[in-house]
Amino acid sequence: MIMYSRELTVNWGESDPFGLVYFPLMLSWFNDTEHELLSALGFPTRQMINENRSAFVMGDVHFRFVGPAAYGDRVRTIIQLSKMTKSTLQWDCKAVHRSSGMVITEGRAIRIHAQIQDDGNIKSIPIPAKIREALSQPGSLVNMETEHPESN
Repeated sequence: MIMYSRELTVNWGESDPFGLVYFPLMLSWFNDTEHELLSALGFPTRQMINENRSAFVMGDVHFRFVGPAAYGDRVRTIIQLSKMTKSTLQWDCKAVHRSSGMVITEGRAIRIHAQIQDDGNIKSIPIPAKIREALSQPGSLVNMETEHPESN
């Protein structure tokens, strides 16, 4: 199934002096990677929310810290779709140092396709056929960002 990767730079405050990446930021790295993939496939989250009040929401996450990443390090996040059900996506996730390939964190994230109801609650709904088809294509997409945020 589809795989996507992108590069990022570890920002100040995303890890401690020992290179331990703060857990919520690991989630953010993979969340942003998934959102970027969906946008690249033509399904930006904001558009999904505006068109039918739906989005992929976090259902379950399991990540483990493997190795350090310090301020300024270039990191490649990789997500690969390992399972798709009627309403869920399961992503295998990994972040590695761009230069050495050493693993920083790895794990799994399960996303639920959900719709915001009129009462404000959310309810799982089937993943639309056009999204299923796009995510079922074999191969990979890569964001080869080369600019550093400091240079923008």
